[in-house]
Amino acid sequence: MSTRTELRTQVAIVGAGPCGVTVANYLGFYGVQALLIDRSTDIVDYPRAVGMDDESLRSFQGIGLADEMLADMLQNMPLKMFAADGHCFADIRPATKEFGWPRRNIFMQQLAEQTLRKGLERYPRVRSLYGHELVRLEQDGVEVRLHLTGPDGEHVLVRADYAVAADGGRSTIRTQLGIPLTGDTHPHKWVVIECDNDPLDAPYTGLHCDPKRPYVCLDLPYNYRRWEFMLFPGEDAEAMLRPDKVRELLTGHVPDPTALNIIRARVYTHHSRVAGRFVEGRICLVGDAAHLMPPWAGQGMNTGIRDATNVAWKLAAAVTGRAHPRILSTYDTERRTHAKAMVDLSDTLGRILSSTRPWMARPRDILFRSLNWAPSVRDWLLQMRFKPMPLYSRGIVLHRGRPTAKNTTVGRMLIQPEVETADGRAVLLDDALGTWFTLLGYGTDPLIHLDAASRAFWDRIGTRYVTVVESRSGRSRSERLRSGTDSVVVEDIDGSLRDWFADQPGTVAVVRPDRYLAAVAEPLELSAVSGEFERLLMPSVNPEASADQPVSRLSSLPTARGAS
Repeated sequence: MSTRTELRTQVAIVGAGPCGVTVANYLGFYGVQALLIDRSTDIVDYPRAVGMDDESLRSFQGIGLADEMLADMLQNMPLKMFAADGHCFADIRPATKEFGWPRRNIFMQQLAEQTLRKGLERYPRVRSLYGHELVRLEQDGVEVRLHLTGPDGEHVLVRADYAVAADGGRSTIRTQLGIPLTGDTHPHKWVVIECDNDPLDAPYTGLHCDPKRPYVCLDLPYNYRRWEFMLFPGEDAEAMLRPDKVRELLTGHVPDPTALNIIRARVYTHHSRVAGRFVEGRICLVGDAAHLMPPWAGQGMNTGIRDATNVAWKLAAAVTGRAHPRILSTYDTERRTHAKAMVDLSDTLGRILSSTRPWMARPRDILFRSLNWAPSVRDWLLQMRFKPMPLYSRGIVLHRGRPTAKNTTVGRMLIQPEVETADGRAVLLDDALGTWFTLLGYGTDPLIHLDAASRAFWDRIGTRYVTVVESRSGRSRSERLRSGTDSVVVEDIDGSLRDWFADQPGTVAVVRPDRYLAAVAEPLELSAVSGEFERLLMPSVNPEASADQPVSRLSSLPTARGAS
């Protein structure tokens, strides 16, 4: 006879892949009670994501795991594109570190998931429930109820204020909610092969645009290597995984295919799909549950990490009373449009790079070679400026007045240079910004421009106040780093923040917990902006919302890692 257990939590997360575990780490960091659920007891050990960008590393920095992640990565990995004749027509090596981290890094997903799961051990309010499968769920205006089956057939009922669906492309939650996943499934399958005794001296990711059979060759950490080969109509996908077929695919690409220790081989189908909505009542979809894309832009998992970072602080705000629960609707507003843009980018790159028609491949190769004669276009390609960066025009942002060239920075991620703290340490900016909202002033202390009501609001939601001063100015060090208020003072080491603020319509920035710019204001406008922002986070409760979405009591947030 099966047993029945009932559990209660503030947030339930279904799916312990990288997106789900990232949400769990952030909720633990914010002091939120969370339960992480997955039907598997182990980390999946087959080829998956391999590319991590600077935005994802910045997200992991926020939960104190960026350095641990980097320990298992190949940093600043070049991306080379080869024409059918073997000529390299693009060698992409992005030099920018505007967000504090390298833009192209190669990792192995199973190692990253180990690091993320170990990170959960720091948080006593986060529990993991592995080996439990979601059978069904329902929700009302008060809670979400998840019915699980345990490894021995026992029934577990989880009652949660909110739930996060991080349960992958075949999401049970998305299916049960009836949310459509619209888009296309690509006709060509791909076979992915990995070995652990890399025979090649090729320290880069190679996209080989050979119409005879497009393929990808990747250098992985710890002497691993991956190949991805397109399959053609009529080729049996499962038959192509036989050892003799695997060796046949690798013939001509390695000196001796029989000498390779093949540890994994798997067939994948590429999808380009986006969920019709990312929020349904008290349930939010993240990662593959919300969107699927081909691997050409290397943005599938990275897009999911952006989802996780965005939704986590909004869930924390809702359950701790720092914002009205309707803030969750802005998760869909902000993230779905950008996810669609990343899917479109992946589709475009796939059409260009994986063509099997020689009459299309040759003019493509000629076009790319000609980019050497157009420096601005070459830079756009080689520095990966073609990647659509998130720009939130609606949501938790204040675009004051008509958008102009000077205020379109609102809704974008803030740059992250190094700054110097009062004790003489050089740290990345985020480590001085605190864990929640920040009022960041350049050459001015935000606190001295707030009236009593505005100060009370920002204090109530746990805001940090930071003043940036010019580095090595004529004043003494103690004068530079003394504000006379509760503001943290840091030095602008290389002038990056000076130059950034010079292009803004004000000298005080409102920075969100996910490091996106929520507003910019002149000091004299700060109290008015504060009032607007309070109304944005805590709108007047209407009768329809108040009954179903109560605001819970305030609670405290932790201090920032590495902050002064």
